[in-house]
Amino acid sequence: MKTKTNSAHFWLFLWGLGLAGQLCWNIENQWFNTFVYAKIAKDSTIVTLMVVTSALVTTFSTFLFGTLSDRIGSRRKFIAFGYIAWGIFTIVFGFTEFLNTGIVAMGAKSSIWIAFLVILIDNIMSFFGSMGNDSGFSAWSNDLTTNQNRGQVGAVLAFLPVIGTIIGTVAGGLLIGSDDNYNRLFWCMGIFVITAGILSLLFLKDSPTLLPHRNGTLWQQFTAVFRSKGLFTQKELLLVCVTTALFFISFNIYFVHMGNWMIYRMGFGADSMGLIQGIGLLLASLLVIPCIGLINRDKTPIITFAAIIINMAGLWILALFIRPENVDTQKLFSPQNLLLFFAIFLAGAGYILVVQSMTMWVKQLYPQESRGQFEGIRVLFFTLIPMIIGTVIGNIIIKNGAGSIVNEYGITENIPTESIYLWAALLLIFPMIPLLFGTKAYYKRVKEGASQKGSVHIPK
Repeated sequence: MKTKTNSAHFWLFLWGLGLAGQLCWNIENQWFNTFVYAKIAKDSTIVTLMVVTSALVTTFSTFLFGTLSDRIGSRRKFIAFGYIAWGIFTIVFGFTEFLNTGIVAMGAKSSIWIAFLVILIDNIMSFFGSMGNDSGFSAWSNDLTTNQNRGQVGAVLAFLPVIGTIIGTVAGGLLIGSDDNYNRLFWCMGIFVITAGILSLLFLKDSPTLLPHRNGTLWQQFTAVFRSKGLFTQKELLLVCVTTALFFISFNIYFVHMGNWMIYRMGFGADSMGLIQGIGLLLASLLVIPCIGLINRDKTPIITFAAIIINMAGLWILALFIRPENVDTQKLFSPQNLLLFFAIFLAGAGYILVVQSMTMWVKQLYPQESRGQFEGIRVLFFTLIPMIIGTVIGNIIIKNGAGSIVNEYGITENIPTESIYLWAALLLIFPMIPLLFGTKAYYKRVKEGASQKGSVHIPK
């Protein structure tokens, strides 16, 4: 079962599977965190452990299933079964709220076990989500990306997280509603992702150029990318990965806590929070369109530089000018909230353009015979390293900030404050350094006419 590049089949599944995956990731990255605060405990450590451990599981899963899909020369089954299991465990995650009848009533030891179960189910969900999306769908889309459609595919892959965030936050907030019914959201999303998996099993087709690639035993192939003659000899690829990791360290300091900041610090409801983020990101996503041509004309580094500056500007506004007394939580579209909308727009625009530019930059450097495995490299630098470092830094900031208070029951609650944006903005200086060297390598490669895919090779 094979499909052709740029066929209607390709674009339909690119959008459909991509949207289902991004919606599910949005729920995990945003609503799982507010779910913990609403149903389990207002403890940033639980959120941090969820993010860190799920990032570890995601990376391992991507390497494992990416290597397996390279060896058998197929992505379809990994996508289908991964999405089906992903949807099932999204629904299962919501059941954890019924185990928690109250932190005060159950005591500290029982609360620890509930937190452990929440983290465990989140990890299982991430394992299958990565199997279907990171190692399956991402490698499948890269198999069908050419020099002629690279800008368009890059635009779609940049749009998808934005659309996922917009729909996920707006629709998610409306589904949760004023009665905090998180299970309504988890059931709707889980069924949608399960449906996407079933349709993939029945109708998805692999690339006609995808062939099985075996490089020794499974373990030898699994570890090949980490050998001295693997990733670490690819200077440009390594610089791109380090740049992106440093950017997303900053991103993870604030993003995983942004929903709780808007709800518990600013005073917005879940539905209003979704609209604020959704509208800002919707407007920001329009910038993707002119960047399609720029990417196709080899202007990717310029887009990345501009994106980091734009993101930094948004974070500075959030850090210095947005306070509870400066916003109107009753009238969402009050003039008082214009600066908040603008800051979200800038931060979101920078994030979107980094995703668009860096995703396509790194993908064009993958070796043709190991695209599935190299999705693991992308997840390692785009997800694992930033999530571990960024969320740990964010947790330290929140734990030691003005938002950490002891409530009337003697329980410490950790409410994020604007300091998370201040530190995130300061750390955006660091990705500029490897980006400068990466830009030099990029234009050297373009000048030498060596931009064809598959030019990278991992020796046995």
